[in-house]
Amino acid sequence: MSTFVRPRRSVLFMPGSNARALEKARSLAADAIVIDLEDAVAPDAKALARQQIAATLSEGGFGPREVVVRTNAADTPWFEEDLAMVAQASVRGAGPDAVLIPKVSDPETLVTAGRRLEALGAAQALRVWAMIETPIAVLRALDIALASKNPVTRLAVLALGTNDLSKETGARIVPGRAPMASWLSHCVLAARAGGVEVLDAVWNDFRDLDGFARECAEAALLGFDGKTLIHPSQIEPCNAAFSPPPAEVEAARGLIALFDRPENAGKGVVQIEGRMVERMHADIARRTVALADAIAARG
Repeated sequence: MSTFVRPRRSVLFMPGSNARALEKARSLAADAIVIDLEDAVAPDAKALARQQIAATLSEGGFGPREVVVRTNAADTPWFEEDLAMVAQASVRGAGPDAVLIPKVSDPETLVTAGRRLEALGAAQALRVWAMIETPIAVLRALDIALASKNPVTRLAVLALGTNDLSKETGARIVPGRAPMASWLSHCVLAARAGGVEVLDAVWNDFRDLDGFARECAEAALLGFDGKTLIHPSQIEPCNAAFSPPPAEVEAARGLIALFDRPENAGKGVVQIEGRMVERMHADIARRTVALADAIAARG
């Protein structure tokens, strides 16, 4: 039994209007790069940034890094042109791996975007990521995640936006994020129910790497697959937090080998070192090993 896992431990936002930053992104150790057309680009610079991003995509050179373009929100005047640029790039074989749609508050937005991408002739491999950053989006996170069951949506990832949530609710972003803990867990559960991955939100103070590392560790314990970042200095501690420890990987390989023995082929439960473990633990172990192998393959 093989398990395919694409590491999304560190997902770095880069401004689409900054050519120098995009050039640097090609050499960074982030698992994914999000080229931003939304918050990082002023309204009067959207068109130029769109052209620059198209040129950057055509140049390629991002290696194993997943490349994502964040469009403007679906209710803005720029959304249609953003989607068209991404779709056209994908047709030329130089498109991003995914498009990140901000402020998704209902599954209908994903259906509409998916149909539009199809009408524009976007490559079938192009995926959609959805940002969960409004109160209604958190409340409807399960419906949004379950939209992945409809192939037209192309949904693969949910990404949390706690800055916008803080702004709209008045909840403070504090160490440990107790005011938002239930929202975060709810979104992780929704993502798992929908069979999609889920990314934790950014940490704003990029100079406080100790605090950032603690939040990464907390997010990993909550079940997040990775975290969005705002500065290259955050990549290394983020990758460390979301990578399975060597001892855990070694134990996982041992568990898989135990269940793969001919005498255990029909067993749902086996004993290992005085503990009873179920076959579902072997499935968890396979994902752990697959993630470790995928990370190692990136070099």
